[in-house]
Amino acid sequence: QVQLVESGGGLVQPGGSLRLSCTASGSFRSINAMGWYRQGPGKQRELVARITSGGSTDHADSVKGRFTISRDNAKNTLYLQMDSLKSEDTAVYFCNADLLLYGSSHTWTYWGQGTQVTVSS
Repeated sequence: QVQLVESGGGLVQPGGSLRLSCTASGSFRSINAMGWYRQGPGKQRELVARITSGGSTDHADSVKGRFTISRDNAKNTLYLQMDSLKSEDTAVYFCNADLLLYGSSHTWTYWGQGTQVTVSS
């Protein structure tokens, strides 16, 4: 059974930093693209950043220059370094990953359970 488990959320003051992690476990052949999404109170889920298996990244305009996505392929782990946090960054943050399973010819998208990030003084 494949699982994505996030960690690193919490309460932080405006201007502060947090680092989110997401680790994939279980049986799979490889991980293709991975990403971070967030859903704020009363809002739709939105893309924060994506990273390919080769390391190419894409960040939403709202977080460019403040957030950095990265991954450690050897550890099957995705990261999101969040600096200069603002109150509008408050949301539940979800990771996802496109996994190639054994015996399958296409990738399947898996989601983590989410981790709460609250930016408040």
